[in-house]
Amino acid sequence: MASLNLYFILLVLFLTCGTVMATKENDQIIKQNNCETKIGLRCILEAFTIIFKIGSISNKCCSELIVLGKVCHSALVKRTLENPLFKDLNPATIIAKSIQTCNNCLALIDSPSSST
Repeated sequence: MASLNLYFILLVLFLTCGTVMATKENDQIIKQNNCETKIGLRCILEAFTIIFKIGSISNKCCSELIVLGKVCHSALVKRTLENPLFKDLNPATIIAKSIQTCNNCLALIDSPSSST
């Protein structure tokens, strides 16, 4: 019984340390790449609304999202998922929607009709 408790404590410590390390890693990526200064607040709200809920994103915000880059975008989404407010969301679904949003923006920006 004592060994079972020890394994449980080790498991909790491992999971807790993994979460703290993930948080620190995302924060470090965000800080090193100045991610929070590369996109305006309005565009952050637009992008996160489409990713975490439903909605659309403007051409202007798609452009800012592309400039932000996938590394920053991914780190910001993952850091948001670490917030207890979002604990009921499925991370795989959110990450898939995040990737899809970036891909849609890339396609929109790269399309010949967007340059006119």
